[in-house]
Amino acid sequence: MSTTLDIVRIPVLNDNYVWLMREPQSGAVAVVDPAVAGPVLAEAEKRRWKITHILNTHHHGDHVGGNLEIKKATGCTIVGPRVDRARIPGIDVEVDDGDHYRFGEAEAEVFFVPGHTSGHIAYAFREQRALFCGDTLFALGCGKMFEGTPQQFWTSLARLRALPDDMRVYCAHEYTQSNARFAVTIETDNKTLMDRSAAVDAARARRGHGAVAARRGEGHQPVPARRRAGRAARRRHDGRRSGKGVRRGAASQGCVSVA
Repeated sequence: MSTTLDIVRIPVLNDNYVWLMREPQSGAVAVVDPAVAGPVLAEAEKRRWKITHILNTHHHGDHVGGNLEIKKATGCTIVGPRVDRARIPGIDVEVDDGDHYRFGEAEAEVFFVPGHTSGHIAYAFREQRALFCGDTLFALGCGKMFEGTPQQFWTSLARLRALPDDMRVYCAHEYTQSNARFAVTIETDNKTLMDRSAAVDAARARRGHGAVAARRGEGHQPVPARRRAGRAARRRHDGRRSGKGVRRGAASQGCVSVA
C-alpha cells in the first residue's frame, strides 16, 4: 500500500538534527537519532503524535542520548544496528545490511555503512525518497572517520551515492555551510559549487532555516574532498599490496560530496 511520511526537523544541542516522522495511514511515529528527549517529546505532544519507534543509526551519545527517557515516556520500540547492539541503549529490534524494516505502511531498507563508526547503518525509505544516514553522509560532506577504515568509508559512501538522485538526505548535523566554504577555497572556478555555497549562506541567514534535507543529487559534481577520499582509499588498498601504510586520518575530514 502506497503511503507518505510526514517529517519534522528538530534542531537540538549545537548543530544536531533529530528527525520526527509520522506514517499517516497507521499513525506510527518514529524518532531518528534522539540526542535528547525533552524537545522531541514536546514536539510530539504539540502535534498530538504518539511516538511508537526510535530508529538509531549508531551509538554516539548525541544520537542515542534520549533513547531511554523517550522509551520510558512512550513505551516505544527501539531499532538499531545488530553489530552495535551492545552500545544502543534500550534496543529491542536489531537490524543489519539488507534487512527491510516495516514502519507502519512504509518500509525502510537497511544499509550497513561503516566508516564513521564500525557499526553504522542507514535507513532508506525508497518509495518515500527519504534517507536517514546519521553521520555517514552530509550535504557537501561526510562524517569524521572514528572507527572505520578509508576503504570501508569510501565503499559506504559509494553505496549511498548509488541511490536515486531525488532521494532526500536527512542527515544528523548541519554542516553544509562549513563544508561549502571549505570546498570553494579549493575549487575557486567551480561555478556550480559557488552557486550552491551562496544558496546555503542565504538559507542559513534566515534565522532557524536549515540547509538540509537536501536531495541526494544536489551538488553532484565532486568537490576536492571527495577525490581525496577516493585517493586515500586507493592508497590504503595499494599499501596493503606493497607493505606500505596509509595515515588513518587521510580521509577523516570532509570526505565527499554526494548530497
